[in-house]
Amino acid sequence: MSVVKINVLTVPQEQRETLEKRFASRAHAVESSDGFEWFELLRPVEGTDDYLVYTRWRDEASFQAWMEGPMKAAHQGGDASGGERPKSAASGSTVWSFEVVQQAAPTGA
Repeated sequence: MSVVKINVLTVPQEQRETLEKRFASRAHAVESSDGFEWFELLRPVEGTDDYLVYTRWRDEASFQAWMEGPMKAAHQGGDASGGERPKSAASGSTVWSFEVVQQAAPTGA
C-alpha cells in the first residue's frame, strides 16, 4: 500500500524565494529512489506561511531508506564550494504520514 508523506515547512515571506531555489537546485534528486512515486512542492496562496512538500512512496520501507540515505546526505553537506551548510529557510517542520486507502484518476475521453 502506498504511503504519503507531507512535510509542513513554516517559511517566512522573506525566505520563500530561498526555499524554492533550494528545491529547484535539487530537482530530480529523489526520482531515482527505489519506491518513489510522486513529489510536489506546494506554495501557500493565502492564510498561512506553510509550504507542503508532498511525496508518495510504494511503502514505508522505501521512504525510510531514502530518509536514511540520499535525503540525509543531501541535508548534512555544506555548500558546493565546501563551505558551511546554509541556514534553513524554514523556521519549523512537521511530517504528516498517511496511507492511501482510496484514489481516483480522470476517466479517458
